[in-house]
Amino acid sequence: MKSTLVSGRNLRRGVVPVVAALALALTACGDDSDSANTSASGGGGSGGDVSGLSGTLNGGGSSAQQSAQAAWTAGFQGQASGVTVNYDPVGSGTGRTNFLSKAYHFAGSDSALSDDDSAGPSEVDQAKERCGGEAAIEVPVYVSPIAVVFNVSGVDSLDLDPATLAHIFQGDITTWNDPAIASLNDGVDLPDTAITPVHRSDDSGTTANFTDYLSKTSDGAWTAAPDDTWPTSTGEKAQGTSGVVSAVKGGDGTIGYADFSQTAGMSTVAIKVGDSFNQPSAEGAADVLAGSPPPEGRDPVDMAISVDRTIDDANAYPLLLASYEIACQHYDDANTAALVKGYLSYMVSDEGQQAAAAQAGSAPLDSELAARAQDIVSKISGS
Repeated sequence: MKSTLVSGRNLRRGVVPVVAALALALTACGDDSDSANTSASGGGGSGGDVSGLSGTLNGGGSSAQQSAQAAWTAGFQGQASGVTVNYDPVGSGTGRTNFLSKAYHFAGSDSALSDDDSAGPSEVDQAKERCGGEAAIEVPVYVSPIAVVFNVSGVDSLDLDPATLAHIFQGDITTWNDPAIASLNDGVDLPDTAITPVHRSDDSGTTANFTDYLSKTSDGAWTAAPDDTWPTSTGEKAQGTSGVVSAVKGGDGTIGYADFSQTAGMSTVAIKVGDSFNQPSAEGAADVLAGSPPPEGRDPVDMAISVDRTIDDANAYPLLLASYEIACQHYDDANTAALVKGYLSYMVSDEGQQAAAAQAGSAPLDSELAARAQDIVSKISGS
């Protein structure tokens, strides 16, 4: 079975400006400083006693992490009452850009840092430069299915295989009663309503994972390379996960893709996996991730995972995202290091993983992945 790391893009765009309100919360990030707002030194941040921490921590990126971040922020700030955590769900691409520019202390991303250097320094290399010559930490914190959601009047359930999904999102199939859809949904009264595929307008790790899934499972029906930028001009654009959800809810005949945690109450497609059609589930996504290998050539502190989209076990759900937190091993400011270390330690702890599962319906990391992530985060230090 072939495995693929979802990171096939380089940083092609300029640094994205941070909104003024966030900029006011940050201190200047020069060549020799990377400090968080602070009213006390704090110290610690090992994931144990963080009650002495104080200051403001700024991060952002993955909008799929938004629900989980709400749980993590509440839980961590409950333990470290002197800390304020700001997380801006601007999308994975902007999150990585703002981390690399030092506008964020950490970033959330639904796809790993790219090691593609064909058009200039790769994101892996840029992160190393941003982090003072050391490889950036990259640990999985959030595992979730990506749901294909639809809104078709009179249709409550829908089975689709990867090739048909690819043709729908490329604009090759344009009405809901198309024979390719009907052949997979015997007994379902499909209308002749026009199909409106909805996709992300921003650089999105969810898009990278969705296009990777289509590329690897559709037997050539999907013709574009996996990317975090939507590759076609067909369909309707929407900003962020919430934008896709809103657009699908607001129009008859719509179909889109979004993190499962933000699709409550919506109709979801059962995708063909092997000989069955499977609904999105955290357990099915976790099973696939557990069977997926790491890529070759990454630093020991980089836990990027090559998601194997071809796993076809009975309960598997290979349309998933493994979302990461990206940070430096060392920060010039000791309090910044303590804040990043404390917050990421909470995310990958058993308590943090259970909080995300309860809030967002994500799958907790398995014990081996969690232990490795905890060990890597515990080594974050500051001057």
